Amino acid sequence: MDKQLIIAGKDPMPSLLRLGAGESLMLTIIIPEGVSLTHALEIDLDGPGARLDLAGAWKCSSDEQVRLQVVVRHNVPGCTSEQLFKCVVGGKARSGFDGLVYVAPGAAKTVAHQQSHALLLNAEAVAESRPQLEIYADDVECSHGATTGYLNPEELFYMRSRGIPEEEARAMQIEAFLAPILARAL
Repeated sequence: MDKQLIIAGKDPMPSLLRLGAGESLMLTIIIPEGVSLTHALEIDLDGPGARLDLAGAWKCSSDEQVRLQVVVRHNVPGCTSEQLFKCVVGGKARSGFDGLVYVAPGAAKTVAHQQSHALLLNAEAVAESRPQLEIYADDVECSHGATTGYLNPEELFYMRSRGIPEEEARAMQIEAFLAPILARAL
């Protein structure tokens, strides 16, 4: 059974999801600008062949606080999970992502990848990311990573030299950064 779920803003978000044998879920979380939110989400892959494709994006530009905690548990062999989270943080806003991929003993042939990327718009904005792996099985393919950075000044200069006003060029860079997540919600 394939499921696709898109959650936006303050829509009720689940706290625990379970995927059985052969089930797949594509879950996209969009948190709009101006919304402060703290949420914990746990997803258990309980059946062989279960597949999770999880992504999220949010933009905080004033004093919002967004914190997302995600735990994905690979409880049986042969499950797959892909995670991609992107946030844009400006003003005095704070963003936090805590992610854990847990691979249970005996959950061989697990494939799990987790990424978290933050784009800071000024020096007062704060973005924290804590990706984690707990692996208790052999014969797995798992990775995690996080990046935090600013808009690329060389790209901004190039766009401005082509007649694009600075504000529009910055908006285009932000849109391009979030595009892989936002395209999922269309």
